[in-house]
Parts: sequence; structure tokens; C-alpha cells
Amino acid sequence: MIRLASSSYTRAMLLKKAGIEFLQESKEFDEDSIIASSPKNFVYQATLGKYEVNIEAFGIEDYPLLVADTVVTADNKILRKANSLESAREILMTQSGSITSIVTCMIYHSKHKKIIDISQTDYLFSEFDKDDLEKYLRNGEWRGKAGACMVEGFCKSYIKEVRGYESTAMGLNVELLKAFL
Repeated sequence: MIRLASSSYTRAMLLKKAGIEFLQESKEFDEDSIIASSPKNFVYQATLGKYEVNIEAFGIEDYPLLVADTVVTADNKILRKANSLESAREILMTQSGSITSIVTCMIYHSKHKKIIDISQTDYLFSEFDKDDLEKYLRNGEWRGKAGACMVEGFCKSYIKEVRGYESTAMGLNVELLKAFL
């Protein structure tokens, strides 16, 4: 059993599918204070911030701690979570017809080991259909998603090529995590 210090439904689903027992509870960390010029630096700082808040709150005595964060990048821009429909549209149009990289950092800490990993999955997307994009924007599924991107949802039909693990793009490299558990 591990403690997933994340409110992400998708991370919880990935752990369930991988057969990893967990309880899900977390303390929040304010990512808005992070200043970073590269996606990998940003995602590492965000994960480390989450780790520090949650290790202080929960420790590792009862359960190993797992924290993670994800950032999306395209066209040399860090694409954070959209805060409005207009910003989601702009972020998604940056990804349309281009290579989009999804970078996930995780920290797993138990009494016996500590793992810090940064993994990346690259997607080559075809151009997004404007009507399909507008429908996705209206239904609001983009809310709370790094880069407003859902490779398991809206973006899936536009994938031309993938380099890396889908789980990394969904927010947690479960293949690597399972190798260490």
C-alpha cells in the first residue's frame, strides 16, 4: 500500500490498472510561485514542492509516499493548466499539427528507497478539427489538465506518432514505478 499524494483521478486510475494498492490524500502546493525556463526544471520544482508539503504532513512511516506532476510543452513553450476557455483554445492550437512533449516527474519515498524520475513522452499531432476542438472546449474536460491536453480523450484521435509511455503522458510512469515496487 502506498499513499498517492495527488488529487488526480487519472493517476489513481493508472495505479488501479497497474494493480498497485494505494490510498489517495494530499496537501496542496502552490505551483504559481515557480519560475522556470525549461519544462523539466518546472516539473521537477513542482514535484519537489509537492513532495516537501506532503512528506511534512504524512511522512513515510505508515505508507510510502508518491507525488507527481506533469507539464506539457510545444513550440518551446511551457503549457500550464488553462485558466479560461480562451487560454485553453490558445494552448491547444499551439499543439495542433505539432510535436507536443509531456514531461512527468515523480518522487516515490519509502523507508527503504527513494526514487526521483523525470520521463517524457512525445506526440506528433495532426491538425485539430475546429468543430471537434470547440466541442471539447465547451464540455470542459480540459479543466485541470496540464496543457489542456487529454491524450486518452480529445487528443487521442489526432495522434500520428508516439515516442514514450502513455502512462507518462497521463501523469505517472507506472512502468518504472512497478519495476521498483
